[in-house]
Amino acid sequence: MVKVSVNGTVIAESTNTTIVEGNHYFPPDSIINKDTIFTDSSTHSVCPWKGNASYYNLKLPGGTNISDVAWYYPEPKEKAKHIKGFVAFYKNKVTFQDA
Repeated sequence: MVKVSVNGTVIAESTNTTIVEGNHYFPPDSIINKDTIFTDSSTHSVCPWKGNASYYNLKLPGGTNISDVAWYYPEPKEKAKHIKGFVAFYKNKVTFQDA
């Protein structure tokens, strides 16, 4: 199991992540309280083989806010279809733990 936390609060955990280019991509249903902790960011980027990425900002109870903490591919290119909607986190903005 891989867990992601911010200031001790676990925000994602899964035994079913997909590793792409050294990043764990978490299934959407493995994000804890996704609809309340994430807001859409205006940031977007393009990967030549995965496609257009969209980003999430994080807002935790107690006032922790982190811009562009995670990204996902809502409509990836063919070679990245297996990570459609999966969420990856910036390693310098969260803490990863193998449980």
